[in-house]
Amino acid sequence: MRLADFILAHMDTILLEWEAFARTQLPAATDMSSLNLQDHARQILEAIAKDLTTSQSRHEQFEKSRGHAPKLAGCPETAAQMHALLRARSNFDINQMVAEYRALRASVLRPWMDEREPDSHHEDDMIRFNEAIDQAIVESVDFFSMQVDFTRNLFLGMLGHDMRSPLQTVRITAAYLATLNAGENVDAAAARLVRSGARMQALLDDMVDFNRTRLGLGLNIAPTEINLAQLFTDTLDELRVVHPDRQIDLDVVGNCKGVWDGRRLQQLFGNLVLNAIKYGARDAPVCVSVTDEGSEVLLEVKNTGTGIERSTLDLIFNPLQRGPNHQGTGTDNSLGLGLYIAREIAKAHGGEIDARSDAKETVFFVTLPRSK
Repeated sequence: MRLADFILAHMDTILLEWEAFARTQLPAATDMSSLNLQDHARQILEAIAKDLTTSQSRHEQFEKSRGHAPKLAGCPETAAQMHALLRARSNFDINQMVAEYRALRASVLRPWMDEREPDSHHEDDMIRFNEAIDQAIVESVDFFSMQVDFTRNLFLGMLGHDMRSPLQTVRITAAYLATLNAGENVDAAAARLVRSGARMQALLDDMVDFNRTRLGLGLNIAPTEINLAQLFTDTLDELRVVHPDRQIDLDVVGNCKGVWDGRRLQQLFGNLVLNAIKYGARDAPVCVSVTDEGSEVLLEVKNTGTGIERSTLDLIFNPLQRGPNHQGTGTDNSLGLGLYIAREIAKAHGGEIDARSDAKETVFFVTLPRSK
């Protein structure tokens, strides 16, 4: 009997073996019904049986072996992909899901081999079956990983949102304590709380923004008419208080008014300046320029110090990316998202961000259209 016919003829038996194995995958399978344990197994097997009886060229065979089987018309998701989605939602881990396919392979091939006549050789059936199982695994792993990533990012986004309220209470209380003039010890403790609360808020904001982009939601922007010269002057005044030992110069050329989200551009600007402070030479100033270029405004943030290699520059705006010469201090508790979020803010405004570096200096530059 050919393998496709064997699968269809023994479908119920194979499904019972699938279910029996799935039931051993604890704790996820605890209290799952027979229907949920079998899930899309029947559709997966029917698809494999159909594939076995479909003619296949050598090129198609090669592509399938690499996990590139053609998609069926009118089927946005395969049975294997939907199986992975439901297994992820049922708290199976990826190893348990892949183990199901290993068990399925054995539960089909072993009895088929036992049933065949000794002189009945259909090696091509076995090859085609293994290819189909491997393709199903590729599809399942891909969808399983996507679901896990989505769930994790959704959880982190909800966590970040829910943490904002108690953190805001801590910051307000710390600011209140600082106004009481209750003595040197209380003032110092309140100041530490204010600084720590601000750092926590920055980390939380970065995490929430990162998860919005990972969920495909993009960054929220609320454009209004603003003057970048005044906005960045105010921001630098705040940064100079936090870093009194560093010189930060600002040069404004021309009309720098436009329609942007001021809060977001403060965030972008602050990320770039803090990055320049962190990695620049301590005895050299950080130089900032804002230049009117007609339909757009050019922002440049420059620091003197060790150059950044081209291979690092190509990756520097990726999330959670740090250069090989990262020299953050022991108090540096950033998530490595500052430049990534700066890029996303620039993109949300229809602008671009890039960097250049040589042995003497590194320059980050942002072009911002006056209106998106």
